[in-house]
Amino acid sequence: MMLKELREAVYEANMELPKRNLVTYTWGNVSGIDHESGLVVIKPSGVEYEDLTPEKLVVVDLSNNIVEGNLRPSSDTKTHLELYKAYPALGGIVHTHSPHAVGWAQAGRDIPCYGTTHADYFYGAIPCARSLTPEEIEEDYEKNTGTVILETFRERGLDPVAVPGVICRNHGPFTWGKDAAQAVYHAVVLEEVAKMAMYTITIDPQTPPAPDHVVNKHYMRKHGANAYYGQCCCPFAPSIILSFVKLFIVGA
Repeated sequence: MMLKELREAVYEANMELPKRNLVTYTWGNVSGIDHESGLVVIKPSGVEYEDLTPEKLVVVDLSNNIVEGNLRPSSDTKTHLELYKAYPALGGIVHTHSPHAVGWAQAGRDIPCYGTTHADYFYGAIPCARSLTPEEIEEDYEKNTGTVILETFRERGLDPVAVPGVICRNHGPFTWGKDAAQAVYHAVVLEEVAKMAMYTITIDPQTPPAPDHVVNKHYMRKHGANAYYGQCCCPFAPSIILSFVKLFIVGA
């Protein structure tokens, strides 16, 4: 992707956050990466969304050196970079302080998969990463936030493509995807399922997670090898198939 195109895509993704009620003031950021060049485009730190433009976005390399831009990049940039370096499948990352997700993060609890809405997008519980130690915070808070996320996925044997998000204890959610737009989509879904889960345990604190066979069915019908949810990638396929059927049956 050309850098200009990436800037536009990351800008549009950032502007989705206030539209989707995921941020208050400047409490969030979106980045996107061009893996070929190793360059990351990210929101500048502390800039109000109404003042944001594509030109104000900051371009950094994977060592956090500013390549383009006159503003400081997001304070969470080092967290984003740790994830990009570890997971080549990631094309975009989002961080917000959306309230229901933060509620679970502040409680230090995974978000259980109670139903099919959750299972359609996250293959099992959304993990809560541990708190950073005083030493980790002192050494490099943002970088080590990324390190702790990676530790969580490694120790639990989680696939970041199948579980495209995490909540960090005492902090909030990070989500990701194949590009910045999909990362925002997952941020919206994470906040919604966090809210649904909160309602669930309010009604019945003893509610068990959804059965494995339900989770498997709903995740795999969208993401598995034989996925069938949604439409065929070719918009003309149904009419083409119908034409062949008519030709075979009636010779017309």
